[in-house]
Amino acid sequence: MANRGAAGHYRTRMPHHHHDHAHHGHEHDRAFAIGTALNAGFVAAEIAFGLMANSMALLADAAHNVGDVLGLLLGWGATWLARRPPTRRRTYGWGRSSILATLLNATILLIGVGAIGVEAVRRLLAPEPVVERTVILVAAAGIIVNGATALLFMRGRGDDINIRAQFQHMAADAGVSGAVVVAGLLIMLTGFVWLDPLASLGIGLVIVVTTWGLLRESIDLAMDAVPGGVAHDDVRDYLASVPGVLEVHDLHIWGLSTTQTALTAHLVCTDPSAETRLHDVTVALRDRFGIGHATLQIETDADAELCRLRPHDVV
Repeated sequence: MANRGAAGHYRTRMPHHHHDHAHHGHEHDRAFAIGTALNAGFVAAEIAFGLMANSMALLADAAHNVGDVLGLLLGWGATWLARRPPTRRRTYGWGRSSILATLLNATILLIGVGAIGVEAVRRLLAPEPVVERTVILVAAAGIIVNGATALLFMRGRGDDINIRAQFQHMAADAGVSGAVVVAGLLIMLTGFVWLDPLASLGIGLVIVVTTWGLLRESIDLAMDAVPGGVAHDDVRDYLASVPGVLEVHDLHIWGLSTTQTALTAHLVCTDPSAETRLHDVTVALRDRFGIGHATLQIETDADAELCRLRPHDVV
């Protein structure tokens, strides 16, 4: 509904679907708990067997998986914080913690790539023997662990970048483990031990490719860019097409979290009945563009002339 405030401001609030949010929140909690336990146990085993087998590929994959465990913990904490209600100090709640978690997750993984690359180059210059059978068996276990964890996050990955980050990383890990298995088999058949560090470089490349898009998207959200699934011009065109609206200015669209989008705009109207359509407008913004938190200010021509936020280059 639209409630009138001072100076002709109208604030719209969409209903919160507490039951759905709680249900998905509990589902995600279970996925994070199971995924964290599986991956933490696998990392410990991978480090132990990597040292025993003298395999850089296994240790590189273990380092990557340590980043994933940290990412799972960060993501888990962010989903819990995002469900906390707003306070007088944090009027939007803790929703942006999910954006920060995704940003930290991507950063941790890219830092890990640097460490993997340095050690892999050293091993390429001075190859060392590995225990191929151990490498193959441990990496095969990694396919199962990472694949199972990815399945836990398959549901909901389309609506939440935080969940999508977990899914993509786990799915990539399953593929990486498959590459390590192939490298182990090739070493066993050919005796070319340099294939082990070469595989670790391939792992690093996969991490960069799968992480770069998430890093860029999380930076955009942290900088209040328009979320990827929302077309700014389409939203402006829709608001301008509302009967009685002559002009739209001071339009801002940004992510409150990895799942919630907010909008503020000034609508210059000549039709006094325009304010009665605000509820319909906010419903359309939610249904057509996924914008669930909209604040609209109605202005007359005279108000607009005095509005210092009217110029497009003014924030």
